[in-house]
Amino acid sequence: MNLDFLTPVKESVVAHLELQSDLSLGQKITIHSEKNDFPALENVQIAIFGVQEDRNSQDNFGCGEDLDCIRTKLYELFPGDWHTNIVDLGNVSKGNAVSDTYFAVSEIISSLLKKNIIPVIIGGGQDITYVNYRAYDALEQTVNITAVDSRFDLGDLEDELTSQSYLSKIIMQQPNNLFNYCNVGYQTFFNSQEEIKLLDALFFDAYRLGEAKNLENIEPAFRNADIVSIDIGAVRQSEAPANNNASPNGFYGDEICAISRYAGISDKVSSFGIYEYNSKYDKHNQTAHLIAQMIWYFIEGVNSRVKDYPFTQKDNYQKFTVLLADDDPLTFYKSHKTGRWWIEINILSNNKYKRHALIPCTYQDYVAATKEIIPEKWYKAMQKMV
Repeated sequence: MNLDFLTPVKESVVAHLELQSDLSLGQKITIHSEKNDFPALENVQIAIFGVQEDRNSQDNFGCGEDLDCIRTKLYELFPGDWHTNIVDLGNVSKGNAVSDTYFAVSEIISSLLKKNIIPVIIGGGQDITYVNYRAYDALEQTVNITAVDSRFDLGDLEDELTSQSYLSKIIMQQPNNLFNYCNVGYQTFFNSQEEIKLLDALFFDAYRLGEAKNLENIEPAFRNADIVSIDIGAVRQSEAPANNNASPNGFYGDEICAISRYAGISDKVSSFGIYEYNSKYDKHNQTAHLIAQMIWYFIEGVNSRVKDYPFTQKDNYQKFTVLLADDDPLTFYKSHKTGRWWIEINILSNNKYKRHALIPCTYQDYVAATKEIIPEKWYKAMQKMV
């Protein structure tokens, strides 16, 4: 990792931490500061860093500034009964060009992924999701993205890369390693019918806000993700005002924290980002405090991972076979550890999509299958594997 890409956490933040309890979370995090050397990464599970890049954030200029407001609130919290080693690497400053910042962020994420360290990215526009996705190229694997956002951020293919057009770049640009994209919490009036139909035609998943508020419905979307990207504008303005694109409707604070825990508890999620925080619109650091709590819940989730996916031993699962009148049977598995469900996709062992042979699902999907209603997520996965 090129250390020149990262600037240390401000001394004012470190000084504030010294006033906190010895039991606070900040005291447990190894921080890259002006007085301390860059932290060693051996035996580290989570690495936090900020991105001070806002030039391609549409209608939200300034979203890369004052990220230390989030750090101050995060450091004040108390950790759970955790065993995770956490570092704060500081910030990626704006490069001379946006492409310079993108290169630095991609290099950092790629380096952390190779060390099996989960990057937690704060700040910057949601266009950083594209950079995060490109960092997986070196791993040579297909990737699933789950985005919590009121908009799909498709844009037009001809548009420049921005926070509201990054998805079209992910879909169309080579190398194309995307297997599945899932949007959680979209609001219909922010997305054209053409965009909604396009996502369906691509066999991607999308949950409207009303549906997503039943949190049990959306848990499998995070269990199936490699990358989780949250636009803080998905939270209603009264709960998180620090975003120029915030709207009256969206998730409540407790709901977005539960979603962050879902992301953390997933054995598959290997990077997590919260974007579009703009401190100049914040009120009494309310949004900074909420993002700090979201990060806390993500870390809590990571500490609660039980490694029940992918299979370790099939003895740890209960198998259910559903016979269908006019089709092949469907096979479901239920974990003895967690009670979570999967549905199996029958594919050849040498198929490049073999890591997607088990699709996370819910108990309700199993019940529907017993009534000969094939789960939509199974159908969509099959279509992408053809």
